[in-house]
Amino acid sequence: MTIGSAGEHTWRYRMWQHLRATYGGPFRIVGPRETLYDKATATADSYEYADPDFPRAHLAGWGEGWQHLSPLIADAVRASRADVLLVSLGLIDLGFYTNASQTAENVRAFIAQARSANPGVSMAVLPVIPNIRAESDAPFAQEVALFNELLAKTVADLDEPTSPLLLTSPPDAYDIHHDTYDGTHPNASGEHKLAAAFAEAMHQAWGVGGRYDRVPSTAGTAGTAETAETV
Repeated sequence: MTIGSAGEHTWRYRMWQHLRATYGGPFRIVGPRETLYDKATATADSYEYADPDFPRAHLAGWGEGWQHLSPLIADAVRASRADVLLVSLGLIDLGFYTNASQTAENVRAFIAQARSANPGVSMAVLPVIPNIRAESDAPFAQEVALFNELLAKTVADLDEPTSPLLLTSPPDAYDIHHDTYDGTHPNASGEHKLAAAFAEAMHQAWGVGGRYDRVPSTAGTAGTAETAETV
């Protein structure tokens, strides 16, 4: 949902547009990766962004979750000097790798590793959002609900004044039948709604940027931002 696939804008692009319009100071999007996922080759080697001028740095992977990125986040933060992380992870973990409790432990590991590289890093974290599997698989839906509860508790437990953690609200009125192209991955309206979830949370909690006012009502195609530098 964050890396996006060939031909898409990505929600990272929507966030970049939003910050350019509403954030008064300089900012930079950073990260060690730049590519999109190419469905034709099943590899993350595409640079075919819908807008080729987008600064496309990120740390996201197709099929990668908390357990995959926890070992990578310290080096990414250290190398890029990121000070704000926008994190949308969990669905792939719960779907294929770990249960809710194990995934929550990987959240703690991720946060600890990020702070080891920058003790003052800020993080905004999105809960697992509606998806097609949760609509049809009741046990999986229960794991998602449990993980989101554990995620909220983890964020509250580990929040620190010098390294704030922020749990965003789920995207407003997110409908998998209109905001995704396959029940999981966002189309254009879904991208806007994901960006809006982060933007509204950062604006309300941290005074970053402004209100997000670009959410469309129709469908179409997929992060990070910062107040100085973001992964």
